Amino acid sequence: MRVMVIVKANPESEAGALPSPELIARMGEYNNELIAAGVMLDGGGLQPSAKAARVRIQSGTVVVTDGPFTETKELIGGYWIWNVKSLADAIDWARKAPSQGDRPFDLEIRPFFEPEDFAGVATPELIAQEAEWRDEQVRNAPTA
Repeated sequence: MRVMVIVKANPESEAGALPSPELIARMGEYNNELIAAGVMLDGGGLQPSAKAARVRIQSGTVVVTDGPFTETKELIGGYWIWNVKSLADAIDWARKAPSQGDRPFDLEIRPFFEPEDFAGVATPELIAQEAEWRDEQVRNAPTA
């Protein structure tokens, strides 16, 4: 089961502040543990929304809104892509994530749709093609 672990932004990350050297070191150790366990497929931190843009497409009209965006609780500060046995397994890994002091470190875990989830909606050929793409992603993912 592949999941995206979304790291929520906070006022400090939106201001462009980098984590402390100690937190960076602890996060590196945690990422190494995820990689060694075959869990982590990808991950990274995101620049503040001041360097971002939103694109809305509706009825053929495209509207681009430049950042920054005001509602911090709706923003993403980083992510991991994990390959886990279950949502419970992902939660167990998330519990081990390092944080800094008493500052909240909010994570959201969202499972990906898998090709078989589209049975009855997409053709078997499209489902097989999507499955092959997913398999290729996993084969080409970094390993320990």
